[in-house]
Amino acid sequence: MNSISRDLGLAFRTVQSVANAASADELLAPVLHRAGKLDRFKPYLINRRNEGCTNVQLHQELAAQGWTGSIRTVQGYLRPLRGHSTAAVPPSLSPSPRRVTGWMMSHPDRLDANARIRLKEVLARCPELDTAAGLVRGFATMMTNREGHLLDEWINTVTATDSLPHLANFASGLRRDLAAVTAGLTLPHSSGPVEGTVNKIKFLKRQMFGRANLDLLRIRVLHHQ
Repeated sequence: MNSISRDLGLAFRTVQSVANAASADELLAPVLHRAGKLDRFKPYLINRRNEGCTNVQLHQELAAQGWTGSIRTVQGYLRPLRGHSTAAVPPSLSPSPRRVTGWMMSHPDRLDANARIRLKEVLARCPELDTAAGLVRGFATMMTNREGHLLDEWINTVTATDSLPHLANFASGLRRDLAAVTAGLTLPHSSGPVEGTVNKIKFLKRQMFGRANLDLLRIRVLHHQ
């Protein structure tokens, strides 16, 4: 009964939205403006589609601009426009904070052309975010190249930046354990094997909880491969 009520409510809202819409563009707007991989190209797509370009042509033109997706994605986005000669051009959508964070935390060489362009556009509009991106990449470079001798300078730069209080708090925490962090960013040694062994023992402990005594757990830990 509840499912029938939900379906009836959805149908009523759909009919109501169609009845209250002033134009076809108003009905298409929620579909065309929905966030997705084509966000950066949507205004261009609609413009060229209104000019009579086919899906194949549009896919080829997007590929020339850095789009690496399939033609099916383009076709799926334009499918609601079938039967409409023209459509209103959607505004350029801003990427979500999570997506921008992912771009900033990724190695520049691992970003595709579209992501690099969009990140550059975002950073150009926000000086504070541009500064944060530079500092984050600087820290990543220290980790990758084992340049721990640059850590103190990096911390001083961050703490002197008034517009990034959260990153400054992170840098202050590093200073409290500066010797250990510097060693971690400099030496080739890693605690990874030890951490892996600890995780393995915790896993075995959870498996044996309530099943047997400590003697059997000890045997499993010593003989586990």
